[in-house]
Amino acid sequence: MQLINVGFGNTVMVDRIIAVVNTGSSPARKLKEIAKESGKLVDVTEGRRTRSMLVMDSSHVVLSSIQSDTISQRLASLQQDPYMRAAKEEEKRSNARTAQPI
Repeated sequence: MQLINVGFGNTVMVDRIIAVVNTGSSPARKLKEIAKESGKLVDVTEGRRTRSMLVMDSSHVVLSSIQSDTISQRLASLQQDPYMRAAKEEEKRSNARTAQPI
């Protein structure tokens, strides 16, 4: 079970996310309205501007103040192979050690 931070210490299960949506389009606003009417809207923005919506497999819609690109990057990093992630971190440390000061 992996969790992803969607802002202000709130987390959702990665396996339950179907889509991460920008809020600017008319269909996104309609989706938000339908979720609100059906009691399946979860607002975790704490009064800030909504920047992304997460559609869950339970048909809940989670409103977040974190941009959809940032959430997508977090999802991608969680789904990356752990061995590849460790190799990239080691490469960064190695490059930092060999970098010559100017």
